[in-house]
Amino acid sequence: MAYSKEVIERFEGVLNSPEQFSVGKFDPKDPTVATGMTGAPACGDVMKLQLRIDPDSNRILGVKFKTYGCGSAIASSSMFVDMLQGITIEEAKLIKDEDIAKALELPAIKIHCSVLAEDAIKKAIEDWETKRKELWWDSDFEEQCREIYGDSMPDLPEER
Repeated sequence: MAYSKEVIERFEGVLNSPEQFSVGKFDPKDPTVATGMTGAPACGDVMKLQLRIDPDSNRILGVKFKTYGCGSAIASSSMFVDMLQGITIEEAKLIKDEDIAKALELPAIKIHCSVLAEDAIKKAIEDWETKRKELWWDSDFEEQCREIYGDSMPDLPEER
């Protein structure tokens, strides 16, 4: 089984320059961060995805990931960073494992990596939707945001 040029470039890029490829994590106390984590017991791959989301527009402002697994799993995580950056949650819901697999030219034996990536996206979106419902009813939301953003805090929506 040979990896595609895209998988090799992404995998090596992540190894050589993790921060440039969005490896890492956001502050878990940030109320605008949603997290999705998934794993495949059969192969041992684990993916953790975090999205920083503008609560007013539902637009993804930042993406971070940590993945433990093979080159295809790491490349799939790197690919979803590119696919998610700057789009809305509704647009993110349209990303399917086939999109990731096709972009990376994954061989059939590695399709489970793109399935994990889609699952991580779905779980992060579910986390955001749950968190968003809680945020709009949480009177401490503005205070939590101010603690994180300080003077650079974005405007919050009027209705909560």
